[in-house]
Amino acid sequence: MPEKNDKRVITGWAFFDWANSAYALVITVAIFPGYFLELTDDVIHVFGIRMSDSTLYAWSIALAYLVIAVLSPILSGIADYGGKKKAFLRFFTLMGSLACISLLFFTSMNTLWVGVTGFILATIGFAGGIVFYNSFLPLIATEDRYDDVSAKGFSYGFIGSVILLIINLIVIMNYGWFGFPDGLRAVPTAFVMVGLWWLGFAQIPLRRLPDDAPPQSRENLLTKGYEELRKVWRVVRGDSNTLSFLFAFFCYNAGVQAVLFLASTFAEKELHFDTTKLIFLVLILQIVAIGGAWGSAKLSGAKGNKFSIMVMLLIWTGICITGYFVQTGLDFYLLAVAVGLVMGGIQSLSRATYAKLLPENTPDTASYFSFYDVMDKVSTVAGTFVFGFVEQLTGGMRNSVMSLAVFFVLSLVVLAFVRIRRMIGNGPVPA
Repeated sequence: MPEKNDKRVITGWAFFDWANSAYALVITVAIFPGYFLELTDDVIHVFGIRMSDSTLYAWSIALAYLVIAVLSPILSGIADYGGKKKAFLRFFTLMGSLACISLLFFTSMNTLWVGVTGFILATIGFAGGIVFYNSFLPLIATEDRYDDVSAKGFSYGFIGSVILLIINLIVIMNYGWFGFPDGLRAVPTAFVMVGLWWLGFAQIPLRRLPDDAPPQSRENLLTKGYEELRKVWRVVRGDSNTLSFLFAFFCYNAGVQAVLFLASTFAEKELHFDTTKLIFLVLILQIVAIGGAWGSAKLSGAKGNKFSIMVMLLIWTGICITGYFVQTGLDFYLLAVAVGLVMGGIQSLSRATYAKLLPENTPDTASYFSFYDVMDKVSTVAGTFVFGFVEQLTGGMRNSVMSLAVFFVLSLVVLAFVRIRRMIGNGPVPA
């Protein structure tokens, strides 16, 4: 096990964000949503259920995150006692990147099953890898460095994904240079580039992160995984402070993830953005988000994590309310700037804040982070399902956006009663 705060190891860890954030940005936010809606009929029948194509897209995300929510606590418990953190990180990276490349074969309604299946599997690979990526944070950095190291990971992710997105934009806008008859036919090249980028750059953290430790138990590791989850639950259940934070996190993360995953479908359907406009929209969002992640770390250093998160939640509430009334493309671009300011910051600080709430010197970091990641994944299921359900019920995505404001308001109320340690000098104090 290398010494904590090793610069080379931390940089290697951050490169995993550089690698897999390309999928989160290029596929799930910038390019695939518009491509999916362009290829599919406005109304689709799935297993006898009549739904819009955007509802199918939202519920595909929900299904993917439901699967990983069920699997992650088992896998994380196995990772701690079976010594398989890096092995599982490698597995989900390989599965996700190859599934992403398979989207190349989604070209029409006749291959809708390829698009949905490939998208779900790639999303599971992305989300599954994050479980093990997060669990390395307490192993490579001391607590006073959590905020900065976490922000470094998110910033690497933003920078790397923006670089690849610009390359994709060049190909799609200049499709004739590359032998494509139109921009739509050029889009699938992005799926291949993302898969190769993801798999290729992931080799850096897979080489630099600590090697898997020898198994700590020879018991049935599947059973051990369940036992570890129950053990973490018993600890969390007895700690009302940590439990309150997790509930607040569940609520606001449901809203955050729904906005991030479904903003592009809203822009395409309600404001008629094409793929090029969506890419420019996401580029603005990502560039602003780089500063937002570092700014949130500085704000938390000055005012504490709790204050910083609550400020961002007020902004998120305003974003949802404003989104209901937005009418023009310019309005939506300005709204994207606001989202960029808080999207990276709230995710970075949430991860770092939870790390501060873990029992000191616990060796079972993967199990504790699996609990956090279950909340992350289940809240994503809740947010995307509610978004799709409200649209299905009311026939309008604006109502779905407004419904997300409820998640943020509720989390603000709960978070007001949470105590979070701040690192001052050589020791922690409550904040």
